[in-house]
Amino acid sequence: MSSLTPSPSQPAIETGSVALLLMSTLAASLLIQAATDLRQAVLFILGVGFGITLMHALFGFSGGWRRFIRQRDSRSVRAQLLLFMLTALLFFPLLGGVFPGLHLSGAVSPAGVSVLVGAFMFGIGMQLGGGCGSGTLYTMGQGQFDMLLTLVFFVIGATVASSQMTWWQGQGDLGTISLIKEYGWFTALLMTLATLIALYVLAAFFDKQKNQHLQVLFSPVSRDAIIPTLVFGRWPLWWAVIALTLLSVCTLILAGHPWSITFAFSLWGTKIWAALGGDISQWSYWQLPYPASALNSSVLLDTTSVMDLGLILGAAIAAALAGRFAPAMKISANKLLAVIVGGLLLGYGARLAYGCNIGALFAGIASGSLHGWLWLLTGFAGNIVGSRLRYVIKLDKA
Repeated sequence: MSSLTPSPSQPAIETGSVALLLMSTLAASLLIQAATDLRQAVLFILGVGFGITLMHALFGFSGGWRRFIRQRDSRSVRAQLLLFMLTALLFFPLLGGVFPGLHLSGAVSPAGVSVLVGAFMFGIGMQLGGGCGSGTLYTMGQGQFDMLLTLVFFVIGATVASSQMTWWQGQGDLGTISLIKEYGWFTALLMTLATLIALYVLAAFFDKQKNQHLQVLFSPVSRDAIIPTLVFGRWPLWWAVIALTLLSVCTLILAGHPWSITFAFSLWGTKIWAALGGDISQWSYWQLPYPASALNSSVLLDTTSVMDLGLILGAAIAAALAGRFAPAMKISANKLLAVIVGGLLLGYGARLAYGCNIGALFAGIASGSLHGWLWLLTGFAGNIVGSRLRYVIKLDKA
């Protein structure tokens, strides 16, 4: 019989923290529903689900990419590629109009210089700042002070970039290219899956060549351990792949667009700057229909903002359940420098690239957008540079 008692090797559950966080989550969902509508409250709860999933599986991009770059450990990379495949399998027919009653928009943006530059900057920032868009939020939910600082400078960088976005958009692009519109959803899906499978095989080849064997992704969980593992963690990566796929599809259907993270950061920063008396009248990005609507409305009406808040709370709940809620206030001088520079690069790069590794890379590829593939190309290159810079500033030992 399954038990909700954590295993002896697992840190004790932080009952008081869990209770407080659950009450805070309930209160926040009721507040959002009262201030907006039930749809926003449900999206907030989906954000909580994302946070729980990411924390319980420790599912992140920056650490996984760094392990592949340095040790050719492909486990996290292969899990991410599986996530892309499964999500594309569900996204492409939905976005291709198989269900005409659903009015959905993919994460499709112009493929050009701003994406190439922005994703490269973001890739460096991932390694210096210690996280990506989702990674910054979920590790901050664990109580990591350095990630709170990363978020602060993430917001600053995104805000500055939004003030200069029009200039970057004028530097040349190939236009907005949707593979679904160009080739039809089925053909585009086959092309996307073939490319992702090839990348999966390539990552596995490099791993096996260097490390002689591959770490398995589909590790079994005994029947008696399923419920305790589900509640307290640590989840196998394949659980996270399935959960993130389902949560992403629910978000697409309910919000009308894919899961994203970083638009909220530029929105928060611009609102704060304007509230402090800053002049944003010349920031033409915020005169576009969607950004202008978000800027002139309550932040609770912004889907990305409420889901980001939910993600932080969900991660905190999961960390407390797992006994991993560990606030850490100390930060070294070199780490502080990395956090500041990394956060600025993350924010500036994300805005230029029309999103981070979630809103542009994951959602872009799952939506059949060419800009998602460009993001992958230069974002990974940026991670290579950032991984080496971590040695230079002594974040890691060579």
